[in-house]
Amino acid sequence: MKLSEAGELGLLRELESRGLIEGTEHDAAQLSGGLVVTQDALVEGVHFRLDRLSWRELGSRAATVNISDLAASAARPEALLVTLALPGEIEVDDVVALYEGLGEPGVPVRGGDTTRAGQVVISVTALGRSERVPGRAGARPGDRIVVTGPLGGAGAAFRAGRYVRPPVRVEEGLRLGRVATAMLDVSDGIAVDAGHLARRSGCRLVIDLAAIPLGGTLDDLGFGEDFELLATTPDPLDFPVIGRCEEGEGVLLLHDGEPVELRGYEHFTQK
Repeated sequence: MKLSEAGELGLLRELESRGLIEGTEHDAAQLSGGLVVTQDALVEGVHFRLDRLSWRELGSRAATVNISDLAASAARPEALLVTLALPGEIEVDDVVALYEGLGEPGVPVRGGDTTRAGQVVISVTALGRSERVPGRAGARPGDRIVVTGPLGGAGAAFRAGRYVRPPVRVEEGLRLGRVATAMLDVSDGIAVDAGHLARRSGCRLVIDLAAIPLGGTLDDLGFGEDFELLATTPDPLDFPVIGRCEEGEGVLLLHDGEPVELRGYEHFTQK
């Protein structure tokens, strides 16, 4: 079977079933002493185009998408490690601007690696600490589903040829971490990411699309890249409630009481 047929989730399931990876069901790896570690790579031509965003914006994005995984783990960021692969003709000033962007969220870069490559690849490892990681497997029937902010804005900006900086939701993640039964960030679209929680938790997530604060249109909800936090919790605090958990499986998206289907992003199967 090819990767284009299996998809990212199929690949992970295959590796997990063979005992080659473990503990990958959450947004980050939880280690002893409350240490939480996550890693994300951005590849030129796949995740970004330098004719659509600046070097500084690329650095800010690379840092923020990793910090978002820590926020989804109710972790406070402590440090970043950056591996950078670049063609030799890149200007030094561009790399400086990239690192200025990496520093924008306020988490120090403490190390990493650089190497020559045919295209720009930036991989960031983010480290933080959490007193309690909600994970993805704890959602239960009766829980409310909440989101920390508007969805669809990244998709709307992309269609307009613009770039929007992802939000940093660390403080929101820390608050939700005290009550949430499950939590992740919305990177692949509401349908796909809610599906992760439903599958790992063994329950059904029912989401009212009309209750979601929108940064774009309903069609933009399938784009992902919003990096708001999606959580299930018995106590919604003051966050917008967009649905509920119930007995069953999968995700049911409703609009005006009628079922709706939304696509999301899937690595390897997307063209």
